[in-house]
Amino acid sequence: MFLSEDTSSLFGIYTLFEQYGSILKVGKNKPVFEEGERSEDVYLIQSGSVRISKDTESGQVLTIRIAGPNTFIGETSVFCEVNYHSVSAHTNDVVHVIALPQNQLEKHLSSSPQLMMEWMKIIQTHNLKNETRFRDLLLHGKKGALYSTLIRLTNTYGIKQADGSIIIDYSLTNQELANFCATSREVVNRMLNDLKKNGIISFDKGIITVHDLQFLRREIECDNCPLHICRID
Repeated sequence: MFLSEDTSSLFGIYTLFEQYGSILKVGKNKPVFEEGERSEDVYLIQSGSVRISKDTESGQVLTIRIAGPNTFIGETSVFCEVNYHSVSAHTNDVVHVIALPQNQLEKHLSSSPQLMMEWMKIIQTHNLKNETRFRDLLLHGKKGALYSTLIRLTNTYGIKQADGSIIIDYSLTNQELANFCATSREVVNRMLNDLKKNGIISFDKGIITVHDLQFLRREIECDNCPLHICRID
């Protein structure tokens, strides 16, 4: 049964998934879907986190974002003639998602202008996040990609300390950071060590502390995006 126009105001997008979707459990380091697979479902993450990535022509992996609870994945093909996934989604830990068939979501959205507007706002936010990420990569190269990743991590997982520093409460290996920049681990190691030498950051057992956030922002000519846009999720 699909929502009629007179009852759709009682439901938001999240409730729509809870009402009509199926809960799936996906193990750690497992794919929710792979790039090139047929796109049939859209997913709402309930718990855990998922890395969204794309393979580059050179064989490297570009991590686009880390999607956490209450975020959607597999959404790019909704109302689109492209019926395959353009990215891959792999779990970082045990994840619970709600899967809703794409054609069912499209019918719900088509029957409710209110739901359609809500969905458009969600997609526009995703587009703005991607636009700013790619801007930093294109305009400032690998350094810009790393610096903007660190900034987004502080906005998403940062815990501010009394001395003004910010602990990023999310453990990432240097290889995982390199994947955000579509570069090698060695290049990221060198850039991180330069930042550490200059007192911009420090790191211990995969946990990074940012001591001078303004330096990172100045280096990439930060546009002062709203915090809900300048995030890694």
